Amino acid sequence: MSTADISQGTDRAAIARETDAPTAETTGRTTTAADAPPAGAAHAEGTHPAETTRPAEATDRGNGLSARAARAAATATGAHPAEATATGTDPAEATDPAGAHPEGTTRPATTATGTNPAEATDPAATRPEEATRPATTVTGTNPAEADRPGATATPVRSALGLRLFGSELGLVFRRRRNQALLLLLGAIPIVVGIALKLSTPRGDDAGPRLIAQVAGNGVFLTVGALFFVLPLILPLTISVVAGDSVAGEAGIGTLRYLLAVPAGRTRLLLVKYATTVTFCLAAVATLTATALATGLLLFPVGPVTLLSGSTVSLSAGMVRLLLVALYIAAGVATLAAIGLAVSTVTDSPIAAITTTAVLPVVSQVVDAVPQLSSVHPYLFTHWWYSYDDLLRAPIVTDHLTRGLLTFLAYTLVFGSVAWARFTSKDVTC
Repeated sequence: MSTADISQGTDRAAIARETDAPTAETTGRTTTAADAPPAGAAHAEGTHPAETTRPAEATDRGNGLSARAARAAATATGAHPAEATATGTDPAEATDPAGAHPEGTTRPATTATGTNPAEATDPAATRPEEATRPATTVTGTNPAEADRPGATATPVRSALGLRLFGSELGLVFRRRRNQALLLLLGAIPIVVGIALKLSTPRGDDAGPRLIAQVAGNGVFLTVGALFFVLPLILPLTISVVAGDSVAGEAGIGTLRYLLAVPAGRTRLLLVKYATTVTFCLAAVATLTATALATGLLLFPVGPVTLLSGSTVSLSAGMVRLLLVALYIAAGVATLAAIGLAVSTVTDSPIAAITTTAVLPVVSQVVDAVPQLSSVHPYLFTHWWYSYDDLLRAPIVTDHLTRGLLTFLAYTLVFGSVAWARFTSKDVTC
């Protein structure tokens, strides 16, 4: 054996080791289709597919196929020559109808995906309609249903609004100052009841009519407690929550994070107002329940004598007290709308709370001036004390109706101001 033969054998052995494919020259026998490894093995061994294609095979003249004939054969079998080259398969071999190499070596058009050699060269095995099938059928998703984004939009928005409302309620009722205000409102009827019990009028010294009625029937302690707190203490309590609703968030810098929630500014403003109204109901309910319990413990209870002089049963008197509490809650809910509007104007919660608390005081001062009687019907505090019509028989509805309409008008006007300001506000803090 000559030196050239040894050198040539060494080079082919190196090529065989690199491609991991036994050849006819190194094995001394003809390689069959069963012996030929799949092209995927080259990828498994970390060898680039381009390195497994020998230049002599890529330009094999023995196959007798020109480049044009190779493209035509590739079109007939459904395999693009460029794709065959990318997968490490010789275009001429991949499109050979006979599937045999001129040297007698069968070279299947095996791709990196592990295709069966018999199917790779079979034109009938290629299914273009399956290759072009949408990916949505693989995952089991109907394309028609995938294009319906609004199918679940409404439940998502509703769930988001409920979660946001629950979060706001928790934030308001977990604050220490709000809890302290509710405790203060609950303590006032107890103090008033004890004071009235200790100063019960004797004989002809009947004292004020309300005190005499409370001493005769503990149910009226609720009316007396509401009358004491309505001018100042109850408005101050509502002002703290309403004025801090938006300005407090802006002052501590959490408003911009709250606006990042996909709920919308309008929905967020409605949630804020609904939370404040809920606190109004809780404040009035706390005051009413405590006063009623204190009156039942300290004073006798029986049929209720109304302001008009007629007497109704205890159950009917309880219903009248419930209507009084709801009417007062509607009145202070108007103050909540005013406080919400003020809260959207400033980023200082102290300024918003102070302004909201001062407005009802100014309104009551104006209402007490006789020379300004022409503007009295337009003041929202002017109708706060119309609840006494519910304690007459029959119930006088004229003042109650005008009062409720005034409350509604104030709520709509200041609610619109709050919406216009909040939806156009540039939150920078």
